[in-house]
Amino acid sequence: MPHPHSLNQFGFLSIVGTHLPRRCGIATFTADLAAAIKQAAPKTQVEVLAISDDEYEYPEAVVAQIASEDRRAYSLAAAILNHSNSDVLSVQHEYGIFGGPCGTYLLDLLRKVERPVVTTLHTVLRHPSKDQKAVLDEIIELSTRLVVMSHTALDLLSEVHVVDLRKVDYIPHGIPEIPRTAGCSLRAELGGKGPILLTFGLLSPDKGIEDVIRALPELSAEHPEAKYLVVGATHPHIKATMGERYRQSLHVLANTLGVSKHVEFVDDFVSIERLVEYLSATDFYITPYHNPMQITSGTLAYSMGAGKVVISTPYEYAKEVLAERRGIIVPFRDPSAIAEAVLTSCSQPDVQTDMGTRAREYGSQMYWKKVGMLYVESMNRAIQEYNPKPVVSTPLAVNKILHDRPSLAHLESLTDDTGILQHATFTIANRSEGYCVDDNARALLFTLLLETRAVLTKSVANLQSRYLSFLADALNERTGRFRNFMNFRREWLEEAGSEDSQGRTMWALGEAINRSRCPERSSFASKLFFSAVQPMTRSRSPRTWAYLILGATACLESRPNSKAARSLLESAASLLHDLFKRNANDEWMWIEPRVAYANARIPQAMIRAGYFLGNEEMYHDGVKSLKWLLARQTNEAGDFSPVGAGGASPCEFGHLQFDQQPIEAASTVSACTTAYKASGEQHFLDDATRCFEWFLGRNELGVSLANSEYGGCYDGLLRDGVNRNQGAESTLSYLTAFEELRVAHEECESTRFLGDTSSDTNTIPLFSFGPAITRS
Repeated sequence: MPHPHSLNQFGFLSIVGTHLPRRCGIATFTADLAAAIKQAAPKTQVEVLAISDDEYEYPEAVVAQIASEDRRAYSLAAAILNHSNSDVLSVQHEYGIFGGPCGTYLLDLLRKVERPVVTTLHTVLRHPSKDQKAVLDEIIELSTRLVVMSHTALDLLSEVHVVDLRKVDYIPHGIPEIPRTAGCSLRAELGGKGPILLTFGLLSPDKGIEDVIRALPELSAEHPEAKYLVVGATHPHIKATMGERYRQSLHVLANTLGVSKHVEFVDDFVSIERLVEYLSATDFYITPYHNPMQITSGTLAYSMGAGKVVISTPYEYAKEVLAERRGIIVPFRDPSAIAEAVLTSCSQPDVQTDMGTRAREYGSQMYWKKVGMLYVESMNRAIQEYNPKPVVSTPLAVNKILHDRPSLAHLESLTDDTGILQHATFTIANRSEGYCVDDNARALLFTLLLETRAVLTKSVANLQSRYLSFLADALNERTGRFRNFMNFRREWLEEAGSEDSQGRTMWALGEAINRSRCPERSSFASKLFFSAVQPMTRSRSPRTWAYLILGATACLESRPNSKAARSLLESAASLLHDLFKRNANDEWMWIEPRVAYANARIPQAMIRAGYFLGNEEMYHDGVKSLKWLLARQTNEAGDFSPVGAGGASPCEFGHLQFDQQPIEAASTVSACTTAYKASGEQHFLDDATRCFEWFLGRNELGVSLANSEYGGCYDGLLRDGVNRNQGAESTLSYLTAFEELRVAHEECESTRFLGDTSSDTNTIPLFSFGPAITRS
């Protein structure tokens, strides 16, 4: 019969905690809680995200693993939850299971998850350290509701953490129902008249097992058939640091005291079913723990349902549950008191029976069937009370972003005497996939940007020469078109590359004509550029038109009388703008039925061409398209969230997509700096900064893709993390975006220092590679 107040408002529950088969108490609790929720609310789907240090064969309910010390995994888990059907998140909090100092990594998940959170606090300390208190204070703040398993914990939350207790639900630790006859067979196996004592759980030095062993000489003197069962494997953390030394020390102690035959060790993480048998088969359950601050104990909770006499040291949880003659409290580290408690109980069978009955009655309120109902009610309250706050990522300070120029170490490692290699496996250049003109054109553009900023060192100059030489070799003089792919043996694999590779090469050559301070390199680039102009007029790719516009305007800045460059610019600009006017509308401000890749280059080219040619309609259409693109690629947190590598149709665009590519962030940074310099509108510079922060972790997963120490960049942001390869395109996207943003901010600061010069309408600094251009 359903609980009268349990109107189930959620159909999908997620739980974060450890889970069986991992050997720990929280893992058992998480598995039992999931089953209890399913029993209380059968239609609810329950999934678990398991905190895991090792690989386990998890049951089907575990849908993901969070490596405890991998900080990125916590942000990824939040992203998974935010894009799942989950209605509410249950977190099982214990200080020892989450990564970072005092479990700080959990905060990365809680800060980003956009669901009501019900956090079960398995430990609340009376005297937490400063860091422990700070972590738990924030967990409390980020949780919609809290669950504690003892009234002591309620008091501590109020006293130590100043929590409004209206936010807290007291729900006892769940236990299985234990039939009185469950241990009959096991009792027969154990033999003897007893008494039989039991302690179970993961072994560790603070469990006080040695105190019970020291009580056995006195106990066995009066009851020669007395037996003490120690059931449980060594705690994994203890085993990792100490091995089995604690267990071995207990064996040695029993031998020394002459009670080895009275002690039986069961070195196993026993199942719940087997545990129930042990509890039912024994006479006394003992928790001789040494930690007075322990406010919950799953093992003690289990023992209450068995109807046996419970003997315990006076830690917080034991004092609460064993009150009112439900058990016996003995002093810490006092073997004689343990022996006396057992002997007195054995001599007073009526008192022993009454105490067991009281314990069983108390334990009956802790059955998982009832506890599951209480959790359902708590989660319903959380859903009702949940008030999602607008999530706004904290922008990084600009001076922090631009303080140190990234290293060129990775760029240099990808470059050999031929040019820059396309791909890398992690950070190691992948020779088997050779070179491409696309990446060498990108690399040439980057070195020209450095040259403009007066940082062209000898090593960068040498790199620039290699990249320009590669472009020269790529030109097929018979066709006037550039080849794209070359294998590692320096053999070209085609007669002509893609149209986009043609356009990108022309852009790099146009910039080399205009920006190179070396007259010989500028002249060499000019020869290549004009050798290929005529074939470029037959291009039919919109992105090729965009690249040709960028290259032609650059060429015209230093060669304003070039009819060929002018004709190329006007033709490409007309084709691109006409396509935009045919396809764009108020809802879909774009040139094609899908957005694809390097998308911001389209509005950037229209802005630049419109400004250079004095075509206001083209210029304003470019600005409108860029603003539209920015709006559709900005998530609710205000972060840049570009379309994935597969592009997007109108119904897909504007929704979260992966694999997000560095080229999207870089092209948008470039387009925004262009728009800022053409319009003077500060928000475009702010947008450029925000888009660059995508590289640094201001993205859907909260993970950084770039490493300034060696200048590498991961190849993409995936649903489950990053593509750890760091190829040429990604690395150059990051490096170029950094320099363009740095230039824009420096010029912004310079303008502020010199005063407002916006009244000069004839000359406006436009392209971030160089000085002002003059309106034609």
